Amino acid sequence: MASGTAAIVSVGTTGESATLNHGEHVDVVKMTLDLADGRIPVIAGTGANATAEAILLTEHFNNTGVVGCLSVTPYYNKPTQEGLFQHFKAIAEHTDLPQILYNVPGRTGCDMLPETVARLAEVPNIVALKDATGNLSRVSQTQALVGNEFKLLSGDDATSLDFMHLGGHGVISVTANVAAREMAQLCKLAAEGNFTEARGLNQRLMPLHVKLFVEANRSRSSGPATVWA
Repeated sequence: MASGTAAIVSVGTTGESATLNHGEHVDVVKMTLDLADGRIPVIAGTGANATAEAILLTEHFNNTGVVGCLSVTPYYNKPTQEGLFQHFKAIAEHTDLPQILYNVPGRTGCDMLPETVARLAEVPNIVALKDATGNLSRVSQTQALVGNEFKLLSGDDATSLDFMHLGGHGVISVTANVAAREMAQLCKLAAEGNFTEARGLNQRLMPLHVKLFVEANRSRSSGPATVWA
């Protein structure tokens, strides 16, 4: 919290949310809120591959102190783009909490296209996208459709600096779990347009970015820290 990190995501998917039962999921978010004690915003991971379960988790965190929810695309089911739209729209309609869409096709087997993101951006409380595709062309493609008010956040540490250089607003970071101050500084430099210094810092962090994304990806159960530019 002293590092400059803007918020914490509790039970993000790197935090092994798919292995937790409902009670454990809720307990971890509550524990994170207690530890944060109002000193840093907490975002709850509430995604599920069943729409009803995602709605149930999201509703559970209404009026608990979380500032928003991170909701991953349904994994394994491989829904259509229309199915993705209806899934996230239904979740958003059951809460006033700001919703962050999360697209990580390498883990879910499902890719949410920029056109679908643009449709969802018209839902008032869907406010951001965490893009973990690693496809940098998506930044410009999506921004052209949604404008600059809708926030685009990288979910891939190794490409996050380039993501921000192209117009992204920050990163929901795995690396920040172990190098929070450095990742906060990286985002600060990017926000200031100081990409020369930012690239030097990013090069020093790159071995860590790479090692943290091994196949057997592990993270503490409270999930990755969030750093916004």
